[in-house]
Amino acid sequence: MNDLRVLIHAPRGRDAVVVHGVLEHQGITAQVCESRDELMDCLEQGAASVILTEEALAELLADNRLMQWLQQQPPWSDFPFVVLATKREGRRPEKDFHSLHSLGNLVVLERPLNAETLASAAESAVRARRRQYAAREHLQELSGTRGELQRLNSELEDRILTRTRELASANDRLMKEINERERAQAALTQVQKMEAIGRLTGGIAHDFNNLLHVVNMNLELVSLYAKEEKVKPVVERAKSASRRGARLTNQLLSFARSQSLLPKLTHVNQLLNGMRDLLEISVGSGVEVQFDLCEEDAAVVLDPGQLEMAILNLAVNSKDAMPEGGKLAIATGTRYFDTDERDLPAGDYVLLTITDNGTGIAPNILAKVFDPFFTTKPVGRGTGLGLSQVYGFARQSGGIARLRSVEGQGTVVELLFPQADSEAEEPTSMRNQEPAVPAQAGSCHILVVEDDPDVRRVIVECLSLIGYRVTEAANGHEALQQLETIKPDLLVVDYAMPDMTGAEVISEARKRIGDIPVILATGYADMAAVERLAGRPRILRKPFDIAQLGDAVASVLDEVKEREAANL
Repeated sequence: MNDLRVLIHAPRGRDAVVVHGVLEHQGITAQVCESRDELMDCLEQGAASVILTEEALAELLADNRLMQWLQQQPPWSDFPFVVLATKREGRRPEKDFHSLHSLGNLVVLERPLNAETLASAAESAVRARRRQYAAREHLQELSGTRGELQRLNSELEDRILTRTRELASANDRLMKEINERERAQAALTQVQKMEAIGRLTGGIAHDFNNLLHVVNMNLELVSLYAKEEKVKPVVERAKSASRRGARLTNQLLSFARSQSLLPKLTHVNQLLNGMRDLLEISVGSGVEVQFDLCEEDAAVVLDPGQLEMAILNLAVNSKDAMPEGGKLAIATGTRYFDTDERDLPAGDYVLLTITDNGTGIAPNILAKVFDPFFTTKPVGRGTGLGLSQVYGFARQSGGIARLRSVEGQGTVVELLFPQADSEAEEPTSMRNQEPAVPAQAGSCHILVVEDDPDVRRVIVECLSLIGYRVTEAANGHEALQQLETIKPDLLVVDYAMPDMTGAEVISEARKRIGDIPVILATGYADMAAVERLAGRPRILRKPFDIAQLGDAVASVLDEVKEREAANL
């Protein structure tokens, strides 16, 4: 009879044939179900148990009919399953564990297994089903005692509902954990990719910065050596191009590094004007970039490289929100906020606004846009870190980032920074003058440590031109060897060198010869590593000109003399 047959569902290989043979040999009525539909039809007709393979279980659970059939069992029924599972090393994954035990009355047999074990499990399942049938008959006999039957039914229904809720809750938790794990893995993969791109970009930009440094300082030398007036405008045009290249390189280096940078007085309007070409290239020809810069001196104290990266991040986000093209408006202004303004102390602020007319952001996710790793872009298009970096940078700079958006109309991002009360100064790099020659230059000995031969040569030549005695070293180890025989008055050290970083050279040199004054000449430096190893040495950003180099050297040597005089 159908109620006592064992159904077999093993659609792959010869498992079904083998299992059927074992059961028939033991005198157990068995029927092979080739498909899910056939299995469900047979279950509805009646069966004692189901034997199925683990690989077939995943496909079966994807079909809601089985779970619905189990949930619709009468109170006396707890249908038994025998699952032939694949042998595993160690603990079974949580996902597979929950999949197996979602069946309820379950026996798991790991393959390979012998015929006796399989037959014994099948016989146990049939006996269990027989007992359920006996319970059914007993309940039918007691049908006259309706009150007792109703109580039992109520208890069984409560048990089924409780079990269903537990299973549903467990399944929800499992699916949430799976989704979170997949999301975190995708985000981690993207972050790792961006880190790799950052390292590559930083290496290229560092080398290019050295080339610009050589070009810039040699142009300075040409302007000093050349006596013909017609040479000066040629040199100035070349220096202008070099400065443009330096700005681009600094932007690339800002993208590549992950440590905090150095804040300084920054004029926001000047910075934006310097970024105009880069912004237009970054958003593409389909986006019109409009500038509305205030007449006031929008001066702030922050890291200009980080501000540039924040603006670029926001511009690229706006471009992505305008796939068919649109307008990107960048405006500046000054505002006063009183104590009622949320999250900001009272005072004068510089307001930087970036507006687009793109697709906008849905209201239900507006509160999450500054959360780390939150992104509406598909995997591979964004890390979910851009807006969180903008917000963190604004907060670290004493300001705040705000965003408002209307879906289908566009997005506005506001960056507020405390206004600095300072007048703009002409950048040192724009000076066109010969370096001053300090009176003590001839008596001062400087050791230059730089791995790039062209950069090292031009620094040595410029210092010699000013009047200093100069010794050079091609790397950190060579510099430390020279310190065994000489004790210079000052070290000029590059940061990014292959054998030892500049910070490591400074640290080791001070161990050997004491607290020697230092200038760290670099276009890129991990300031956390520098401060950990070498304190806070004077930083000279590449590319620099002769005047900047001379001023830095003279300033450091003067500070040393002042300290020595104070200690007398």
